[in-house]
Amino acid sequence: MSGPSYSATELLARLVGFDTTSHKSNLPLIRFVEDYLLQHGVVSQIVPSADGRKAGLYATVGPAHAGGVALSGHTDVVPVDGQQWTTDPFIVAERNGKLYGRGTADMKGFLACVLAAVPDFLRRPLTVPIHLAFSYDEEIGCLGVRPMIAEFGTRLVKPRMVFVGEPTSMSVVDSHKGPVRWHVHIKGRAAHSSMAPLGVNSIAIAGKILRELADIEHELKLRPQDPRFDPPYATLQVTRIDGGTATNIVPVSCRLDFDVRAIPGVDIAAIDGRVRAFANNVCVQEMRKVAPEAGIDMVIANQVPPFAAGPQSEAVALALKLAGQNETHAVSYATEAGLFQVAGSPSVVIGPGDIAQAHTANEWIAKDQIDKCSAFLGRLGDWAEHGSAVR
Repeated sequence: MSGPSYSATELLARLVGFDTTSHKSNLPLIRFVEDYLLQHGVVSQIVPSADGRKAGLYATVGPAHAGGVALSGHTDVVPVDGQQWTTDPFIVAERNGKLYGRGTADMKGFLACVLAAVPDFLRRPLTVPIHLAFSYDEEIGCLGVRPMIAEFGTRLVKPRMVFVGEPTSMSVVDSHKGPVRWHVHIKGRAAHSSMAPLGVNSIAIAGKILRELADIEHELKLRPQDPRFDPPYATLQVTRIDGGTATNIVPVSCRLDFDVRAIPGVDIAAIDGRVRAFANNVCVQEMRKVAPEAGIDMVIANQVPPFAAGPQSEAVALALKLAGQNETHAVSYATEAGLFQVAGSPSVVIGPGDIAQAHTANEWIAKDQIDKCSAFLGRLGDWAEHGSAVR
């Protein structure tokens, strides 16, 4: 079946034209991709979100047997609110070899290259399948890829390995940090500020927790470091705090969020257990001497595992071979690679564009990055056609 043929640049313009900011639906984009693939005779498997407002897409080009390489990318983008754009962020503008638009670098440039490569993949007698794995809500915690991974080995073919196309300037990334985010709600007791001992000041309790978090942050810097990362240690930051209602009321409620960006090897469970023990054994006991109803609720709101491919990773070996490189890199931002890796599909991160452009006003990707990615995918097609030996 012969479907429409578009260049990667033309497809990028189409994809950027869909406003898939994370708080909006990505279904129009997914329907476009599904229809495009169907016109080429490729049937997609749709993985809807629980509320049906969004969906992931999984499709296979080549033989339908298990294994193969999945090309993974997220369809959502970050907001443009409050940013000063000189062009419409949802219309691609070309200037001086750069393509401007929201998501051009992060990461619709990769998706466009993958879709443009589909006709070439179909013309080849592939002996190894190539899968397309397009997700949603990566920007708010790698949420959308999780239901897809949950169906690997049942409704969806489990890939032998996964290439995650985040913007690495087409360099091979084999390790990244993993973010973990906590929400803490402190419930004290209100009182008139002139009678403060009758109340439990939730903000004051938050201050005690902040000191404990500062101690943990300092200790993380003293742990063995990994110079491949910048900074070379796990970081901890308090990212939000909100409490109190009026200047003459002992604050009954305070909420705070904190975030750890863990390098591989950091024990998140130990950090979580330490903060909970401090909250319960020190803070809550003190609070309940005055207010038995007082308490502290702490939940992990989101966790993305750190990613470390390992020295024997066939995904890394293949990516290096196809990219013509012999050096790997580590990055401090997170991707879906860690989730694929944990699920048993060795992963690597490589894609067009510079992460420095991601999330910025006037986001752009260089046209030569699109060309490099397209050439890389062509070599992947060669590999999938002629044999699956990696080394």
